[in-house]
Amino acid sequence: MNTSNKISNKERIAIIEKSAKQVGKPVVHAILIIVVSFIPVFLLTGQEGKLFHPLAWTKTLVMASSMILAITLIPVLMVLLMRGKMRPESKNPVSNFFVRLYEPVLSWCLKWKKTVLTVNILALLLSVFLLTRMGSEFMPPLDEGTILFMPVALPDASNAEMKRILQVQDKIISSFPEVKNVLGKAGRISSATDNAPISMVETIVLLKPKSEWRTGMTKDKIISQLNEKLQIPGITNGWTQPIINRINMLSTGIRTDVGVKIFGQNLDTIYRLGQMIAGELKGIKGIADLYPEQITGGKYLNIEVNKDAIGRYGLTTDDVNSIVQSALGGMNVGQIYQGRERFSVNIRLAQDWRGSLDDIKGTLVQTKNGPLPLSDVASISLKDGPSMISSENALLRGTVLFDVRGRDLGGTVKEAMQKLDKTLALPKGYFINWSGQWENQLHAQKTLELIIPVAILLILLILYFTFHDLRDAFNTILSVPFAFVGGILMVYLWGENLSVAVAVGFIALFGVAVETGVVMMIYLEEAMQRMVREKGTAIDVVTLRHYVLEGAVKRLRPKLMTVCVALFGLVPVLWSNGTGIELMRPVALPMIGGMVTSAISILLVMPIIFELFKENELKKYGNIKVKDSL
Repeated sequence: MNTSNKISNKERIAIIEKSAKQVGKPVVHAILIIVVSFIPVFLLTGQEGKLFHPLAWTKTLVMASSMILAITLIPVLMVLLMRGKMRPESKNPVSNFFVRLYEPVLSWCLKWKKTVLTVNILALLLSVFLLTRMGSEFMPPLDEGTILFMPVALPDASNAEMKRILQVQDKIISSFPEVKNVLGKAGRISSATDNAPISMVETIVLLKPKSEWRTGMTKDKIISQLNEKLQIPGITNGWTQPIINRINMLSTGIRTDVGVKIFGQNLDTIYRLGQMIAGELKGIKGIADLYPEQITGGKYLNIEVNKDAIGRYGLTTDDVNSIVQSALGGMNVGQIYQGRERFSVNIRLAQDWRGSLDDIKGTLVQTKNGPLPLSDVASISLKDGPSMISSENALLRGTVLFDVRGRDLGGTVKEAMQKLDKTLALPKGYFINWSGQWENQLHAQKTLELIIPVAILLILLILYFTFHDLRDAFNTILSVPFAFVGGILMVYLWGENLSVAVAVGFIALFGVAVETGVVMMIYLEEAMQRMVREKGTAIDVVTLRHYVLEGAVKRLRPKLMTVCVALFGLVPVLWSNGTGIELMRPVALPMIGGMVTSAISILLVMPIIFELFKENELKKYGNIKVKDSL
């Protein structure tokens, strides 16, 4: 700098180049850390993977683009635009305000190191305690704006009775002022993939906009009131949403939130175990719409040919079976062609002639001596049997279905599992599996538990290559557990359960927290280099304290900007409304709370630990070793 306080263009460019080189490598490594922190999200599979992979790709590509611009375009723009008289940072009123606030606080913290570290450790222990008190679920329930009502009747319900029940239910649902349209069906559609029996009803309830609802009404209150009005004897109600119901049935075969699958070789035993399990689960807080699948209870017409009788009348078994087929079952007499489709033409007696057991017994069988009733040559009766046979992995399967309302899914299932472990004795060759959302939750949890530690080790490795010092790398990564404190506290106070969405929020938080720590470490190391240049070997604890304070305080603005940019972008999510916000808010909550506590840790705890390491080095070697550059 010349005597007129002006510098030449060459000197200005040299300063910009030096500054860009100083932060270039750490910035690249910081962005790389954020990318590595998203590895667990990329390795998620199934429903959670399809949901969060676009978020991970978007974040990664944006960060990669910003890294390229930071090391190429930004220095060029600085050369072109940073000209003329530049106001020093000390003249910035906003920066000065935070410096005056931060410097005495940091001085006090450096003076009372043990107290500050103890408080932070206690806060970390408190967050671990709160973690054990929080509920868990696979994914926050997404409000689709539509309700799917799925009641189930007894297996022997007739077509006429199910039609009557469907009409009654639709009429009751339509009477609610919040309901716009109702569409219900019983049985299955013309599709080989829909195996719903006639006893299963699916009713889609389309709601009006929330502005037209009664004051104080919520979707949960609407479902609760509908459930009270739709208590019909012999009908078990079930409430879900159309999209999540289809996803559950395709991924796990369970149409409710949770299901207990019972496997074995005998349907009667499976049905008995299902009833026992339902009895044990009844009364557990959170379990709603409990329904043991009715494996038995189907009505079958049993016709056994009397061989002695048909011998007396000169008939054969085939003669009787032919009459049964043509009169009751339906005999194929031809085909109808409609384009590429073919439809069989069957004939049988009209409903009035086969509507009761007496009518069937009176069906005439032609003999040489004239017609005689079917009951003379066969025993005819109604017998119970399986309404539908389900199998999985070559084993017969029964299910006990239930939804979870008013409680977290994880806590409900764990209590149910503990109770069954104590009370349920399974016969040899029979076992149970927990399925539905619980199965998805376990799958995602195992993936995250395996991958997150690996990602943290990779981050530590990148930090080591950034600073070439294991102590600095360890000091920087300490922002992760202290970011965890604020994240857990925010999620707990907001009343959210731990889920895959919350886990993704923590994963994103850890990368940003480490990035902020890298910025702090850059300026602390720069202060050490300046101290060695200015003081040489005449360094004591007081001098060390002075330069640690200077490194932490004098570059406060870029550290605060790193934190504030993330916070300002996320805080509006807390008060946003609309479809999908139930999924975005759990992602944002840990990031908002964690950024606050990680900033406190980086601004207060990191300089303390940095000074402790340097004091130990000073006592051990008599001087401070510094790196030429990062």
